[in-house]
Amino acid sequence: MNEFERLHRQAKINKELYPAGTRIKLTGMGADPRPVPAGSCGTVEFVDDIGTVFVKFDNGRSLGLVSGEDSFSKI
Repeated sequence: MNEFERLHRQAKINKELYPAGTRIKLTGMGADPRPVPAGSCGTVEFVDDIGTVFVKFDNGRSLGLVSGEDSFSKI
């Protein structure tokens, strides 16, 4: 499987798991220079075509989360 196929498959999974409006809780971020604090909650706005989950956090920040880099779960 090439990288494009892997990202396409991950996007399909994330779109099913995290539709718009899904509430999530962030448990940790990868190497982001300005991370959203662990424990922050937010609402999924959309998932893009490579599987990045874009979230509007309750603290006002918006950020794309990457499976495998960032840790988050549904609440």
